[in-house]
Amino acid sequence: MSSASPVPSSAGVAAPAVVLDRVSFSWPDGSRAVDAVSGAFGAARTGVVGRNGAGKTTLLRLIAGDLVPDGGVIHRTADPAFLPQRLTLDVDRPVADLLGVGPALRALRAIESGDVDPRHFDAVGDDWDIEARAGVALAEAGLSPAMLDRTVGSLSGGEAIVAAVAGIRLRRAGITLLDEPTNNLDGEARERLYALVRGWRGTLIVVSHDTTLLDLMDDTAELHDGTLSVFGGPYSAWREWLDAEQDAARQAERTAAQAVRREKRDRIQAETTLARRAAMGKKAQRNARVPPIVAGGKMRAAQVSAGKLRVEKSAREDAAREALASAERRVRDDSSVRIDLPDPAVPTGRRIATLGDGDREWVVQGPERVALVGPNGVGKTTLLEGLVASAAVPNSSETHRNPPGGPETGLGGSDRRSSARAVAHTDRVGYLPQRLDGLDEAASVLANVRAAAPGVGDVEMRNRLARFLLRGAMVERPASALSGGERFRVALARLLLADPPPQLLVLDEPTNNLDLDTLDQLVDALAAYRGAMLVVSHDEGFLARLAPDLTLTLGPDGSLRER
Repeated sequence: MSSASPVPSSAGVAAPAVVLDRVSFSWPDGSRAVDAVSGAFGAARTGVVGRNGAGKTTLLRLIAGDLVPDGGVIHRTADPAFLPQRLTLDVDRPVADLLGVGPALRALRAIESGDVDPRHFDAVGDDWDIEARAGVALAEAGLSPAMLDRTVGSLSGGEAIVAAVAGIRLRRAGITLLDEPTNNLDGEARERLYALVRGWRGTLIVVSHDTTLLDLMDDTAELHDGTLSVFGGPYSAWREWLDAEQDAARQAERTAAQAVRREKRDRIQAETTLARRAAMGKKAQRNARVPPIVAGGKMRAAQVSAGKLRVEKSAREDAAREALASAERRVRDDSSVRIDLPDPAVPTGRRIATLGDGDREWVVQGPERVALVGPNGVGKTTLLEGLVASAAVPNSSETHRNPPGGPETGLGGSDRRSSARAVAHTDRVGYLPQRLDGLDEAASVLANVRAAAPGVGDVEMRNRLARFLLRGAMVERPASALSGGERFRVALARLLLADPPPQLLVLDEPTNNLDLDTLDQLVDALAAYRGAMLVVSHDEGFLARLAPDLTLTLGPDGSLRER
């Protein structure tokens, strides 16, 4: 493993908790996800960073034992507990299983109901207070103990993540692996998670793009171009070091390029001088009428001298070119997603959607953009799903009724505490769900995206997918085999490459799983989009850059208010 650390890493203080020895892994289609990666993670807290598609999630799954390497060895000091990035997709999973207490809890309840099967007693073991301890763990994480009997699909994405982290703490895992744990978390939930991380006991390895979380780490490990390097410090210190190193690398590249030009110029000048001397020598020999044997000797001596000069100049130029190539390898040229949104032709003043809570209504007109915020669990995603569903219902933009007995109005009724509702007035709605669960898991990347634009041929579609860094064999890979970042790019490509383009974009936590460079590209593309937009996000920085025309806060009682 190469080390980029100017200060001692915590991995050097104690024996490492995880050691990777030339670990490799390939997908069934033959594409290499991890190639001979070596490195070590210390017994403290390590943040893992890297571009989308670098293999961070795959590496975590290999350490967790979720995947088996096809080369190399992984050594662990304890069995790891793993919080996967796709946790929220397992909608039928009981929350009790999420906390790791499901088997024991079910056995305990079977015993309490009179079933004395010895297997139940074996499953419970010494955990007769497991239900109480699980309830306390949920309460400490800010969640209701009643969630123990619910499923993941009944929770918000943030609630599911917090519950899973609470379960890992409850199990007291020696090694904990978290993959994008702050995805879907509101500000309060993030602060609770940050507090847990500050006091974390045991080895913690976190893959994240959340710079606040990464700055709580002791070490920063980067997976880049197939190499794992460890820096002894948090993200901000590593970023400062990397920026300085890249500035130095670019300066070295410029200096080396100047040296190549100088050596090339010197070689050409030397060749010109030698040619001129040779011509003058031949003319002098003809005029002097020297004996051939003497003339031949002088000519051979001149040729030997010229040859030495040519070799010297060529060697100097080759050395300069080699130095340039070495400097160029130090300079990073990472590919970025290039997103260009089509013009959906939405005229100013065109009514696109209506949001309301029975007390007030807000009409989205033309290319307006609205941000919807609020704590986890208040129903933001439910509101978006209702909006998307209304786009497929004929005349859904007309009259809506309250429960029996309520008056007929646009979106609400006489009960000012009725749940918020949203209605689309166009059938061209593009939806990016928070769980990214709208993909056909068995279908390829190409087939998933082409379903949204059936009139586009394979060659053109492949060219368009390449702009989302979906290239080569990856486009033939099934959606079920994608990492969180890859999955997001496929969902985003299907949304933005749809033909005809959507007049209303509905985005639920669009910054989840994005590296910082791709986030910049997304912000730029959305800023140039000329259709209407409704965005749910807990990322205040992203919303500030998006500059919405209207920000609505959804309360626990279903009320909407302008912020």
